[in-house]
Amino acid sequence: MGWLPLLSTLAGAAIGIVATLIADRNRWKREDAKEALRLRLDTYTQYTTAVKILGETLRALAEREHPSGEERALALREAFRESGIAIASERMWLIAPQPVVQASNSVFHCLRRIRDGYIDGTAVSSPEDHARWEERGNAAAKMRKLMREDLGVGPLTERHSA
Repeated sequence: MGWLPLLSTLAGAAIGIVATLIADRNRWKREDAKEALRLRLDTYTQYTTAVKILGETLRALAEREHPSGEERALALREAFRESGIAIASERMWLIAPQPVVQASNSVFHCLRRIRDGYIDGTAVSSPEDHARWEERGNAAAKMRKLMREDLGVGPLTERHSA
């Protein structure tokens, strides 16, 4: 009879320890999931901001008067490099799920085609330019939709400006 209270105390302690460990593990998993979500949100925000700013910069440079075609090309290439889009893209490749990476890469390549078109002399607002911007707008809309799904945010009811 003397062993029964001791055994039940030990069993109760073991159950308490296991329950505490399980609760701690679940809390750690929730915190880890929250941190991963915050990291993806920051990465997505950095990328979409770089896309927006780079697009505006490319268009502004293409509208500006340049001493030569070579100067124009240099300015457009430098703007692309300095925009931070390459760094933001690398973060996407490291952090985002594959569908988001593919969509963001599509937007990146659309912006390169826009830049290259301006380098080759495409006029701003020409039909060719309009088609490239429309392609970029569609790619960006798809990318944002996938980002929102990944973040657990509902869909947008209207498209963001191109």
